[in-house]
Amino acid sequence: MFDSQKVYSGSGNSPGHGSDKIQEVEIADLRKITQAVKNCYGYDFTEYAMSSFKRRIQRILELYKLPTVDHLIKKIETEKAFFEEFLPEITVNVTEMFRDPSFWREVRDHIIPNILLNHETFSIWHAGCSSGEEVFSMAILLKEMGILDKVNIIASDIDKPILSKAEKGEYIIKNMELNEKNYIRFQGTSTLKNYYEEKNGKAVMDQSLIKKVSFRNYDLVRGGVFNKFDLILCRNVMIYFNQNLQNSVLKKLHESLFKYGYLAIGSKESLIWCEIANKFIVVNNEEKIYKKIKE
Repeated sequence: MFDSQKVYSGSGNSPGHGSDKIQEVEIADLRKITQAVKNCYGYDFTEYAMSSFKRRIQRILELYKLPTVDHLIKKIETEKAFFEEFLPEITVNVTEMFRDPSFWREVRDHIIPNILLNHETFSIWHAGCSSGEEVFSMAILLKEMGILDKVNIIASDIDKPILSKAEKGEYIIKNMELNEKNYIRFQGTSTLKNYYEEKNGKAVMDQSLIKKVSFRNYDLVRGGVFNKFDLILCRNVMIYFNQNLQNSVLKKLHESLFKYGYLAIGSKESLIWCEIANKFIVVNNEEKIYKKIKE
């Protein structure tokens, strides 16, 4: 999940044509919006980082030409199709394959070999997988290591439509140029073009890469612990949460790891301050990879 640069695409619910004068969003307005979303759909945004949340709400008002927050709330409450467009705007779903190539080299050269010292098979959770580029990156990495069939992967996200996109593995072909550059810097053993076919201006990923991936609609904020993993990637998700919510999610991720399992978070995120900090050791501070040492 990364800050979005979305442009309205003209799908089902086109923006309205209300007044050009858009209300400035206040903290009290954000509380009203989060309550409406929670009441209607069960998603809880009350502990998202308010500055980031406010920016995105302001942008939605402008995008759909809604003059007031009350107009937005009414649309949320009465139009489910609109909410399905609203949700990805709030949760932010722009990413790329092999983002931060040095991270992926560390996973390939050190983290996975360490896991394999004690396990023939192991499990990975991509928590907040967005549109799936990270999942396909991992699958390609594992295939090139010759161990793809030995790994069970769960990829989860709060946003059902974006999860469906991840499962299809279809990406705009022009985006593959950046993905290929990342792959080259990752020092893969092949070329990214060997893992997709070009069809109708899209890169359609090889589905055999994800035959052992289970895609799951899951809310990191409200969901419980559902499994144990050897490696969890939750990168650039918690930067949108306030400190209290980050602490809660990190506890959940700790509980979801086997002892001596690994946790990877985003480059701007940290475990140092949180309650379970003493239950991890730093494996690679630059790449923000930690190892669980205590239950």
